Parts: sequence; C-alpha cells; structure tokens
Amino acid sequence: MKYSTLENVTGYINGPFSMIPGIKHLILIVILLTVPVVGCHSLSKQNKPVTFWAMGQEGKHLEKLLTKFTRLHPEIPVKIQRIPWSSAHEKLLTAFAGQSTPDICQLGNTWIAEFESMGALTQLDSFVFGSPVIHSSNFFSGIWQTNVIHKKLYGIPWYVDTRVLFYRKDLLAKVGYRNPPKTWREWAEVSKRIKRISQPNKDGFANYFPLAHNNPHVPLILVMENRGRFLKKNKCYGAFEDPNTVNALQFYVDFFKKGLAPKNMNRVSNIYQGFQTGFFSMFISGPWDINEIRKRVPSLRNKWGTAPMPKGKKSVSVAGGASLVIFKSSKRKSEAWKVIEFLSRPKTQTEFFKLTRDLPAVREAWSDSTIRFDPQIRAFREQLETVQSTPKLAEWEQIASKMQEYLEKVIYDRMTLEQAVIDLDRDVDRILEKRRWLLSQNLLPE
Repeated sequence: MKYSTLENVTGYINGPFSMIPGIKHLILIVILLTVPVVGCHSLSKQNKPVTFWAMGQEGKHLEKLLTKFTRLHPEIPVKIQRIPWSSAHEKLLTAFAGQSTPDICQLGNTWIAEFESMGALTQLDSFVFGSPVIHSSNFFSGIWQTNVIHKKLYGIPWYVDTRVLFYRKDLLAKVGYRNPPKTWREWAEVSKRIKRISQPNKDGFANYFPLAHNNPHVPLILVMENRGRFLKKNKCYGAFEDPNTVNALQFYVDFFKKGLAPKNMNRVSNIYQGFQTGFFSMFISGPWDINEIRKRVPSLRNKWGTAPMPKGKKSVSVAGGASLVIFKSSKRKSEAWKVIEFLSRPKTQTEFFKLTRDLPAVREAWSDSTIRFDPQIRAFREQLETVQSTPKLAEWEQIASKMQEYLEKVIYDRMTLEQAVIDLDRDVDRILEKRRWLLSQNLLPE
C-alpha cells in the first residue's frame, strides 16, 4: 500500500496498528524524520538547473532568449555561464578532465570531432527520432553533416556561417565588371584590372587575404572547389601532393606573387578602413562582417555587396557556425534536450538572429522578412546550400594551421610550393601517427 501524504499514513496507523502500545508514536517519529528528507531530496533534484556554457555574444543574449522557455518550463531552470572564445577550448578540456562539464554547451562545428573522440558527447539520434521539433531536413545538409561522426549524431546546429566574397560594386564597375566574378578565371581577370588602375601610385590591391595560422579558410575553400584532397587512406596520411590540391594552392599563392593581394599584413591594420579607402576591393569573410561594415563605414552604403564564392570546378564554401551538444556526464539529458528543442524552433531562431545577427540554422527561419530581403545576406543563403565540412578529425585544426604555415613560407619566397606540399604531407603523417595506431588496435571506428 502506498501513501502520498502524511495525513493518509496517519489515518492508516490509526487503523490496524492502533492497538499496539507505543506504535503510533514510533511510526510518526519515523515518518516525520523521513518524509521531509525525501521531499527535500525530490525538490532539490527537480530544481537543479540545467547548466549551459555559451561563448561570445551568444552567451550575452542567451538569458533573454530563454526567458520564454523558463515561463513554459518553470520546472527546468537554466544556469548560463558565459565563456570567452579565446579560452573556451582550454576550459572545456579542463572541465572534461575534471569531470565538471556542463549539461549543454555551444561548440564550434570543427570541435565536434575532437570531443567525440574523447568520448565526451552524448549521441543524439534517439532524441531526434522522438522529437516533434528537430529533424535533419529542417537544417542545411552540409551544416548538419558537421555533427555526424561515424554515422552517429552528436550535435544540433544552432547558428550557421560560411565564407563568401565581399566586394566593392563601384570599384568593380570602374574596371568593367557590373557583377561580381562568378568563376576563378573572372576573379583573376578582375583582380588584374583593379591592380592596373591602382598601379600609378603603387598603393592598392584587388584582394585581401589574412595570413595567420588560425585563419586558413581561403586556401581550404579553394582546395574544396577544385575537388582536391587533404587526406588519404582512411584519413591516416596527408594528400596535399594531390594535383588538384596543388593547383588550388597555386591559384591562392599567385594572388600574392602577382601583387593582387598584400603580403605585408602591417599595411592592413583595419580591414574596414582598407575596404573603405579602396586599398583592396574584395575579401573573403563571414556574416559577422555585414553589420561591421554597415556600422563602421556607413559611407559605403550601396557601394558594396556579397556574392557566393567564385566557382572553381564547383562552387563550395566551408561549413561553419556552432552547434549545441549534451555532455555524456549530464544527469539531466532529457531536460537539456528540451532546451535544445526550444532553441531549434523557427520563431526562436528568428529572435536569436535579431539579437545576435547570427544566421539561423533552421531553414524555415529564413522566411522572416528581416532575413529574406536583406541584400547582403542573400549570398549566404545561396552558399549555404553547397557548404562542406572539413575532415572530421580531432587533429584537423592542427593540420589546417600547419598548411597555412607552409603556405606563408611559399608566399614569402622561403620555399617552393612543390617542396612545401612534400614537407606538409610529411608533417601531417606525423600528426596522424596516433590515429593510425588507434585504428590498428581497433580502438577507433573505421
């Protein structure tokens, strides 16, 4: 027999046990000692917050975004911790080692493979299977795939980004291009024309590509567009000597060699000023720079635009943004999933865009007029249909940084490209030595 209240239990002991001397007092003492304890334990468990770590401006606006969720689910309080992007990776690794990871976390898409390889993340396929809100078809395919490792899902896209071409309409029109370049050939040609008109004072370039080990996106995109390879043999060895890869890297290097992009990064202390003055007319960047240009250089209104990446053998750009994951150590996985479902609703995604200007991961949110009719956002919508993820390896960021390191040597005439790809493949082989060993021991899925 079960009793839900002290009153019911008291009624019971006044019945069958009432004739036993002292028994009523003994049972009541036990009940009074245990019921409050059980009740407090249950309440404590129920009100324990779902911990949520978020980075950058997303963390700044998350509390406001979740106000409605709290009203809908008062039984699921959410505790938000904001973390700077600069320290996020190290803090997450430290938390994992110390078994103090949050329930939910915002992870950059290129980090998913690394944390999955450590066994840190919860597989989400079963959650999606029973969800009325989240389905793969709701999202951009290339972005969704960044979260699929060994055919299993570990994250839900929260917001998306990719890289497209930013260009000065007026300066391209000045050299006879009323539209942005659509192919590599047009891109090279318009760059040469812009360089010629800036030649008299020898102060100006067609393009700006940042040279930094943590910013290898342009050469990565070009290799993808040329159907090149980064890795081979089950992603165990470098493949930078692949002819398509070499041709793409040569195309990138030629912008610097031919004076179509500045080698000296000290000459570009502020890209928005450089874009405004016409020091360069084109650069590759993400959606965050739309608002930056509007805010910092309002004088350029109607003089600039965005376009999908000029096409090589195909039109491709890199899949970026951040996803939401649930750590395997979480004790509140079902509650955490409700938070992720709420953040994946089209209306929530639209509100999130208005707060942060982060592009929605959910397709339906793009029908909102503030997104749909924005001329500078339109190119991103088109490009997101053809994005690809970088190789899903824990070692990938190290490999990408190494690639940019060697390309800088080529650009500054310290090494030929032919030698650079040979040395790069050798270094990548060393980086992947542990992966090969783990596979040989059947400690990694194929």
